[in-house]
Amino acid sequence: MLSPRIDPRGPDLTSEVVVVDYDAGNLRSVRRALEHAGARAIVSDDPGVVAGARALVLPGVGAAADTMAKLRQRGLVEPLLEVIASGRPFLGVCMGMQALFELSEEGGEHPCLGVLPGRVVRFETGAPVPHMGWNTLDVVSAHPLLAGIPSGAHVYFVHSYYPVPGDPAIVVAETEYGERFASVVARGNVLATQFHPEKSGRTGLRIYENFVTLARSATGTAAGGAAR
Repeated sequence: MLSPRIDPRGPDLTSEVVVVDYDAGNLRSVRRALEHAGARAIVSDDPGVVAGARALVLPGVGAAADTMAKLRQRGLVEPLLEVIASGRPFLGVCMGMQALFELSEEGGEHPCLGVLPGRVVRFETGAPVPHMGWNTLDVVSAHPLLAGIPSGAHVYFVHSYYPVPGDPAIVVAETEYGERFASVVARGNVLATQFHPEKSGRTGLRIYENFVTLARSATGTAAGGAAR
């Protein structure tokens, strides 16, 4: 059984945001960005800590099959779904965004969490893959996660696959890379970015600040209601 790795600086109940640890990289930089935004954040792979989180961030790099396998091995799938169903704020980042959809075509077809309708597909435009580096956001729907962030803001991407949402209404921002793809999605309490806010300078920090604000404003069962 894998032992939990919990930030030793204080009791779990004092944290505002839990960053889910499944050996996906970027964990410490995500936590630092949240702390810069003023949050009390911890990194944990303990299912109980995840299930009890006030708000969750699921970061990630790598392939869908490995991501889902590691989440299952650590007993994290049900706690993640429990938090989402309860209406507590949830932010998926890069692979953490892709994992929210029904199916990924990366390395075959792999079922994901199935929280959002749609599938994850590979870039097939002739542009270099992976899509790596700075690119711009085209905001198509106002959302508090992007408060203060205009269309044209630059953010940092590293990915070869991207989600194709089954419901266009969940798309908040798009990015052009040979073709347009959804780079920010939101439905109820579930928010996600295909880029890495923690690598995206002031724009990325503002996104984490906005997420922390949403998390703090959440009362009862949801911040804006559970994803349906």
